[in-house]
Amino acid sequence: MPAEQEQVDLPATDVELAADQAIASCGGDAREAVKALLVANASLELEVALWAPAVSYGFSRGWHRRRRGETE
Repeated sequence: MPAEQEQVDLPATDVELAADQAIASCGGDAREAVKALLVANASLELEVALWAPAVSYGFSRGWHRRRRGETE
């Protein structure tokens, strides 16, 4: 995980419940659950990459990098 990303702290019980649900949704196969989560994460990263240029730096409060040549 890149150092610049913030990590969200969820209560351990919420994380455990989410993990159990992900595994259960994949028929109890933890490896398939990890693969499904990786695919979902890649899809969300692509969505952010597509929308980030359309959102102003000020509106996003700086959570994404400025484009080259863009001034404050």
